[in-house]
Amino acid sequence: MKDLFNLTGKVALVTGASRGIGESIAHLLAQYGAHVIVSSRKLEACEAVAQAIRENGGKASALACHVGDMQQIDALFDNIQAAHGQLDILINNAAANPYFGHILDTDLAAFQKTVDVNIRGYFFMSVAAGKMMREQGQGVILNTASVNGVVAGDMQGIYSITKAAVISMTKSFAKECGKFNIRVNALLPGLTDTKFASALTGNDKILKSALSQIPLGRVAQPDEMAGTVLYLVSDASSYTTGSTIIVDGGMLA
Repeated sequence: MKDLFNLTGKVALVTGASRGIGESIAHLLAQYGAHVIVSSRKLEACEAVAQAIRENGGKASALACHVGDMQQIDALFDNIQAAHGQLDILINNAAANPYFGHILDTDLAAFQKTVDVNIRGYFFMSVAAGKMMREQGQGVILNTASVNGVVAGDMQGIYSITKAAVISMTKSFAKECGKFNIRVNALLPGLTDTKFASALTGNDKILKSALSQIPLGRVAQPDEMAGTVLYLVSDASSYTTGSTIIVDGGMLA
């Protein structure tokens, strides 16, 4: 019987993988056989995750990359080509959310940083990966978007706007890259217990309000996002592209 989730022989790049959802994804993909390239801005943090994966019997390496920096993206893919000669899975998970406050008070620096990472970074990471995948004749791209891309988060204006763009980007890449046997989908996490979401989970008033809108009545753990990603990058979802899967405890319902 074929194991639809088997990733043996696949090379997977996970950005924003030094902690939170990205770290959980990296561990799970390695457990299912992929060689995982753990990436984020700081090499030391990436290497710690890669080392933990190797200690658990998985295959992993670490490469630093700030996806808001175009030169670093180019260098990252040069390294992957040299070391592996292939890339089967890209997880665009690194994200920026430097500003929490009223949309009218958004300054240019916060706007630019959020757009550079969440839109430009995802776009050109997908372009670089897509070109490798086109040569190979197959590949999968998974974008971490957010429920805020569907319903804007209060005090999270520019972040929500960029995540809506990620959803649109997912569909655009899926439509144009399907003929190359490249599938592109998006994960839309709800409120998850990460350092990234601490402005929400660390404020009792905001947290209580958020939980009142979540039918499951609790915050998600990062590991609860990884299973959906495994499905979307494996043969279990071989006819799924251009889709967004919401994992939010029922909030948008």
